[in-house]
Amino acid sequence: MTSNSEADPPGHRQTPGGGVTPEARPIEPAAPNEFGLVQAFWGDGKGKTTAAMGMGFRAAGHGYRVHMLQFMKGGADSVDDVRGEYNAIAATAGFSYENTGHYGWHNMADGSREADHESEADAGFERTQELVAAAANADLTTPFALDSDPEAGVHMLILDEILYAADRDLVAPEAVCELIETKPDALEVVLTGSHAEPTYLTDHADLISEISKHKHPIDAGQRARSGTEY
Repeated sequence: MTSNSEADPPGHRQTPGGGVTPEARPIEPAAPNEFGLVQAFWGDGKGKTTAAMGMGFRAAGHGYRVHMLQFMKGGADSVDDVRGEYNAIAATAGFSYENTGHYGWHNMADGSREADHESEADAGFERTQELVAAAANADLTTPFALDSDPEAGVHMLILDEILYAADRDLVAPEAVCELIETKPDALEVVLTGSHAEPTYLTDHADLISEISKHKHPIDAGQRARSGTEY
């Protein structure tokens, strides 16, 4: 008698789905059919930015145009200027980023100037408004060139740490809500940040996920590590 493994075609296994590893396809410009929701990730646990960027990479893998704008992402002296995600994004077709923060964190007595945090948060929000306006002037039902400028329009806009800026009153929560309400219908917006619940988003976001901390090595003195935190 011939066993299943002998009778099956090469690469096939007796598991759900056949156990065959799908082959990656080249990324070609495409447009999503069902984008337009607002997603928010907050909480005192690790993984908010990671979740947002994971969706960004997934969307870019389908050929959708993704841009990430980072607020307040200065970090600490243990974090390199060039984070791992910057290199990964630069190597991914259709995914781009920019950073409006600088060294240090607001209200953390780390030597950074509060006025700088405030001015850069203002600049970040103005830049956000520009990108949303550009998306409103673009046809989001069509593909964009993978190397196009974000000013030409994007399908997904990730606003990393904007909730942290709003929590610190560097960006008005009301302004964040207004931005959501006035965005083009087909633009997917992802917001991250803040250890405090952004209750002002309850009636404005479609998905709100709390990333809770049960245990974190930082509490035992572990500093940020290359490849996991930056």
